[in-house]
Amino acid sequence: MHVKEAIEKRTSIRKFKDKSIPDNIIHELIEAGRLAPSGSNVQPTRYFIIKDKELKEKLRKKGALEQDFVYDAPLIIVLCGNPKDYERFKEVKLKKGILSEKALISFERERAVRDISISSSFLVLRATELGLGSCYIGLINEDVLKKELSILKEWIIPYAVIFGYPDEPSQKSSRKDLNELILNNKNEEIK
Repeated sequence: MHVKEAIEKRTSIRKFKDKSIPDNIIHELIEAGRLAPSGSNVQPTRYFIIKDKELKEKLRKKGALEQDFVYDAPLIIVLCGNPKDYERFKEVKLKKGILSEKALISFERERAVRDISISSSFLVLRATELGLGSCYIGLINEDVLKKELSILKEWIIPYAVIFGYPDEPSQKSSRKDLNELILNNKNEEIK
């Protein structure tokens, strides 16, 4: 399968077969995420792998992930990272007057979310190529996840992604027309 095919085939799957994902496939997913680009090659993304049914049940009881179908997925990957990984740019940004001290905190968080998002996109596309379904999960309780998974308080968890072998038909959502999405100078029309 080519990348274009994986992009076109990918849909959000919320119902999976009761079939575990082998560790070598999980490694393939993480390897895809590891190879994703990140700003200044910081590579902030970390992947907390959840396969264990007892841990899933504990997280369910604590309300860590707010939608029940999430816990039925064979694999949950909580994506997280440390915004402080970008601190090495702090002095340069402050010295050049590019950012204030207050704005720098937001800058570091935004960069971490951006790089985690790029990494997760690579994971999801590789999962599609390997015949897995996936779904981004944004309804999370970050504090509960940090506590229950022993993730450091200063780290961020923008979302989780669930994976499994689809047990529902793939339904493509409608997409906007390219002309609705491309912004350009009126003199530079794209045809």
